[in-house]
Amino acid sequence: MTMNRKEVLIDEFLSWPGVTQKPHRFGGIEFLFEGKEIGHIHGNHLVDLLLPKSKRDEAVADGSAQPHHMYPDSGWVSVYLKSDTDMVNAIKLMRFKYEYLI
Repeated sequence: MTMNRKEVLIDEFLSWPGVTQKPHRFGGIEFLFEGKEIGHIHGNHLVDLLLPKSKRDEAVADGSAQPHHMYPDSGWVSVYLKSDTDMVNAIKLMRFKYEYLI
């Protein structure tokens, strides 16, 4: 049986030292490091995370993320999981945020 995108991401994120998960307040799963949110997954199709402004602008400019689906002018970005490239981008951005927090 193959894993869906959400399961792949959960396994990846929880393999990072110190990362935990809990239900996200707006639905989905939130990933944390030492109580600070790294990002969250909504269903099998969307990853949201808050980035420093320069990294947010870079991710939007290079197409690895889109402005957040609800707050497009904030530091939040959304990655829609439609392809393998999107999965790679979500992992790279979450890893950046994780390393930013550690």
